Amino acid sequence: MQERIRYINEKGKEILLVDLANCPPSEVADIARIVPNEVATRPRASVLLLVNFTGASFDQEAVRAIKESAVFDKPYIKKSAWIGNIQEEMHADIRTFSRRELPVFTSIQQAISWLVK
Repeated sequence: MQERIRYINEKGKEILLVDLANCPPSEVADIARIVPNEVATRPRASVLLLVNFTGASFDQEAVRAIKESAVFDKPYIKKSAWIGNIQEEMHADIRTFSRRELPVFTSIQQAISWLVK
């Protein structure tokens, strides 16, 4: 799992990359449940979060885990950005449940540029 959740540096800023690319639903759920523990080690409102959903698959349990994670890690997140093929209905459901803005970008570089701006 460590290769799926790691910090990267861009323009002197640290970004937590959660790489869910090509993950099956069970792995998406497992990784999503780890994220709140990772961000809770950081100061509140300090984490820049980038989640890559490219090619990931989802089921009801995976979506539930993402929603719960988005709520639990909210106090620690300064900005978050998503990339990948996220269905609008699922994205809206997660945004509503977590009461967070979760902008979706078409490329990793676009998302990183927005995060470090």
